[in-house]
Amino acid sequence: MAVEQRRLKITGMTCAGCARRVETALGRTPGVVSAAVNLLAEEATVVFDSEQAALATIIGKVRTIGYDAEEKRSALLTEAPDEAEQRRVAALRRVALAWALTAPGMSIMLLPAAGVHGFIHHGWLETLLAFPVLAIAGAETFSMAWRTARHGSPNMDALIALGSGSAFLTGPLALAGLPVANFSGVAAMIVAFHLTGRYLEARARGRASHAIRRLMELGAKTACIEREGVEMEVPIQDVAVGDVMIVRPGEKIPADGIVVDGASAVDESMATGEPLPVDKGPGDSVIGATINAFGVLRVRATRVGEDTFLAQVARMVAEAQTGKIPVQAFVDRVTAVFVPIILCVALATFGAWMIAPEWMRAIAGFAVPFLPWMQPVSGATATQAVFAAVAVLVIACPCAMGLATPTALMAGTGLAASRGILVRSGEALQTLRSVRAVCLDKTGTLTTGKPTVTAVTAAPGHDAAEVLAWAASVEALSEHPIAAAIVHATGDKAAIEPADMFLTEPGQGASAIVAGHSVLVGKRQFLEARGVNTAPIQKTIERFEAEGKTVVLVARDGAAAAAIGVSDTLKPESAEAVRLLRGRGLHVVMLTGDHEAAAKHIARDAGIDEVVANVMPGAKAGVVRTLRERYGSVAMAGDGINDAAALTEADAGIAIGAGSDIAIESAGIILVRGSLLGLVESFRVADATFRTIRQNLFWAIGYNALAVPLAMLGLLHPIVAEIAMAASSLTVIGNALCLKTRFSSAHPG
Repeated sequence: MAVEQRRLKITGMTCAGCARRVETALGRTPGVVSAAVNLLAEEATVVFDSEQAALATIIGKVRTIGYDAEEKRSALLTEAPDEAEQRRVAALRRVALAWALTAPGMSIMLLPAAGVHGFIHHGWLETLLAFPVLAIAGAETFSMAWRTARHGSPNMDALIALGSGSAFLTGPLALAGLPVANFSGVAAMIVAFHLTGRYLEARARGRASHAIRRLMELGAKTACIEREGVEMEVPIQDVAVGDVMIVRPGEKIPADGIVVDGASAVDESMATGEPLPVDKGPGDSVIGATINAFGVLRVRATRVGEDTFLAQVARMVAEAQTGKIPVQAFVDRVTAVFVPIILCVALATFGAWMIAPEWMRAIAGFAVPFLPWMQPVSGATATQAVFAAVAVLVIACPCAMGLATPTALMAGTGLAASRGILVRSGEALQTLRSVRAVCLDKTGTLTTGKPTVTAVTAAPGHDAAEVLAWAASVEALSEHPIAAAIVHATGDKAAIEPADMFLTEPGQGASAIVAGHSVLVGKRQFLEARGVNTAPIQKTIERFEAEGKTVVLVARDGAAAAAIGVSDTLKPESAEAVRLLRGRGLHVVMLTGDHEAAAKHIARDAGIDEVVANVMPGAKAGVVRTLRERYGSVAMAGDGINDAAALTEADAGIAIGAGSDIAIESAGIILVRGSLLGLVESFRVADATFRTIRQNLFWAIGYNALAVPLAMLGLLHPIVAEIAMAASSLTVIGNALCLKTRFSSAHPG
């Protein structure tokens, strides 16, 4: 099997029913493994076996059901800005034409009501003005209605076309002398309101999907590179891996890379959300699109184009927005049968009014006392039947239901990205809400992941700072991480003296001559093998070991001088994060391969009660399964390769952004800032997103549940129905777009 994933641009989708039909058609195509359609982005993500299905065949399948499709060459931009603008302009022109002809028609409709009589030709003018509104301004709606109906998959456009078309036909019929009211002006108003709603929806959708485009626009447009000793400015797409980029103060770093020369501070807030610039020097990695603060940096490009961090973020956001979440399954099932059901309901409404008008009037009369502002339409039976059937066709719209989930999900993933949280799938957000236990890796997740000198206790007759300086003088010649920690702990670099005759025994210790004195630094057995008596500091050694510290001993001229305690320290924010997680009612567990003493010491400082220590990488996934049996859904947060299996096994896998690529690939949520407070934020974003989804579904389902019966009873004018239909969709979109504002007000910072 040769599995490929491609993105298709789908043209012609106007409602959730359209998206569902395209998705169903793609899913039924032989060789297609999975398909997800995003109405907002107007695209589909298709996974297929290229040995069984060609991309051309898949595209052809979409076209056979009345829509157009083509492959998207870029996975990052949802639509070219000029193309989007052209479409909005075209939509605005249709709206302008519709209202230019509908407004006079509305005035003519009001003449009899205003007591103006004797205007013999007002019916003809009303009908003539309505015709171009339907035939020209509404041509695209009618065309799409015909295409989808012809292929057996009528969509929302079919409802509007049938409703406005039926209303318009009453004009010629009335003028021909048949006993029916002239609703041709109403038909024009339906189309005008429909086109206005579609235009406003398009603008609102553009705001939602524009997040990815804005993200990509953060990148540099050009780069100054050095080739064969010559500096030249080239377009960003011409930068290749290995090129040396010259980045001056105030400029954006063009691509991800490694600093080869220079020193500066880089504003990485775009990527991490942290406001303080980060010092950079030779050997440090930098992220494309971040801003160089002051010094000139020479950076060798390591990732360019769609491989850069910025491009990966955009891709993750796009994929999360395109993906489906479990709650969407219910909505999809409803929208799949919505239009056919409404067509049947409209037909039944027309038949009921024609066959049993008195019965329908009686039901409507029973409802009027509860809805005094609504009055049933008067007139001939045929007029009442057409009025009610048209209202049913117009009021019923699956758009609001279909938009309820994806708009909120799009807003939620965008909100998360702006706060340094990358959501790789919408399902990860929904799963996060059901979590009952959180499993935290120790090293690099709760802790800094770097050895740090946490205590220095000198033997009698020695000064701790002086002994630390002796040890640093020896360790300055070593590349071991603990040696680096000892050197770093010496605040006064001038105290570090040059060392001679440096010797090292890997895994044991090192020795050197410092200021004429023999200095030994290392494990107890390393010193004792060289005749050093460690008894004077034995109690200190035992205390450090009980606290889980790595013990480094220092001797001078054959006498024990001090014990240095080295340990991986808790990140400053970890204890606060654990407190907040426990405040949500979550059971927090620390999972580590480290020995129990060190693990319990860190757990105590972090406020964690349960510790699972001495766990081999392969056994971590088993621990997650055990926790699931005890507590239910489990989240796992980690940063290393040894966490990958556990991240995959967990119901919700969270990778610390500074961790390994394998850990990131195994997780559904990535914390770019590397702080566990981001995990707390993830829970909050999930809560806010699904609160918005529930609100949207309440309004969308409630709207249809209330409006359709009123329309069937003739209590809802088709014009009011069209306005309400458009308003419902805009309410859902607007509610989703306000998510970020509401969240920021509730959780500033």
